[in-house]
Amino acid sequence: MRNTIAILLAVLTLAPFPAAASGAHGTSSSAADDAARHRDSQRKSFTDSEIVDGFLKIAFGAEFRADQRVDRIRKFDVPIRIFVDNRAQPDRGPQIAAIVADIRSRIRNLDIAITPTRVDANVIVTLLLDRDLEQAIRTIYGPERARNIERSLRPQCLAGFAKDEDYRILRSEVLLVVDVGDFVFYDCGYEEILQALGPINDDRTVPWSMFNDDVSMGFFDVYDQILLNLLYDPRIKPGMTKEEAGKLLPQILPDVRAFVAGRNRPEGRRSTEPLSPRRDAP
Repeated sequence: MRNTIAILLAVLTLAPFPAAASGAHGTSSSAADDAARHRDSQRKSFTDSEIVDGFLKIAFGAEFRADQRVDRIRKFDVPIRIFVDNRAQPDRGPQIAAIVADIRSRIRNLDIAITPTRVDANVIVTLLLDRDLEQAIRTIYGPERARNIERSLRPQCLAGFAKDEDYRILRSEVLLVVDVGDFVFYDCGYEEILQALGPINDDRTVPWSMFNDDVSMGFFDVYDQILLNLLYDPRIKPGMTKEEAGKLLPQILPDVRAFVAGRNRPEGRRSTEPLSPRRDAP
């Protein structure tokens, strides 16, 4: 199990970006095998209640709170451009590019891409060695908050964002350690980049989600694809309360199920049926 932490900061005042925060190297055959086993064994059918419950737990709240205002939807409402700040070897930049391309292909209403220019980015992914992580945390978050992070969990990766008063995410930062195995790197990479988009809470009562410190996947699973597609549906607005979002979710779910089913259909299968919901318990 990898150690991750996500941090929600206070509203960003437009100062230098480090005020913001959140928890050509080939993939080894063992890491690929691990991810393949998880992918093959993942559960793919969920009741509406299981999806809504997970969405409300993960899209609201925050695992590590530096801001008490965590009871609203937080998301980007502009195109997302990611700059990869590669400070260490092995070079994991191509793996980040692959993760971002996969995320882009599986979230319908998300405009996300890598940019080669830092000034054009609103998400910074910093790749560094484990020995340099503690100093990077201190530099970005300050010594007091860094001590709290270290006491909370000795992380291998972190993600976080700064939002404005309307709960729109303005900037996000992700720290990823590169001198770990491929499976751990992919597991951290997917979770932290996705959390930097808004679903920053981890919850151990949602067993099908990567946003659970007891779960390691190494890929973008079906359940979390559903959650992220719900979050980035245009009908879900930054600043919405649980009650406001909850009323819309039943209307949005059929479209999301159909889209996610299409993205996860085995090659050669032409069915247009959406992911069939399991029956809710009476």
